Amino acid sequence: MNVGSGQEISVLGLHQLVAEVCGWQGEFDFDRSKPDGTPRKLMDSSRLTALGWRPRIELRDGLRQMIDIYGSTIAAQPAS
Repeated sequence: MNVGSGQEISVLGLHQLVAEVCGWQGEFDFDRSKPDGTPRKLMDSSRLTALGWRPRIELRDGLRQMIDIYGSTIAAQPAS
C-alpha cells in the first residue's frame, strides 16, 4: 500500500526547504543540460486515507526533527 502525504513538492522546493530548516544560505546550481527526471512523483494514498489515515507530521517539522537527531548523533561521536 502506498503511503504519502498527498502533497507535492518539487526537487528545488525540497532543496530550499531543507536549506531553510538547516539555516544554510548557499546557492543551488542545477545542470539544466541533463534530463530533469519524472515531472511528477505524487504518491496516491487514497486507499489508506479512505481508511481514515492522515499524516501526523508536516514535512518541515519532520525535517527539523531529523536534522536535530542527526546533529545530536554527530555531536555525541568522539572526534577522530
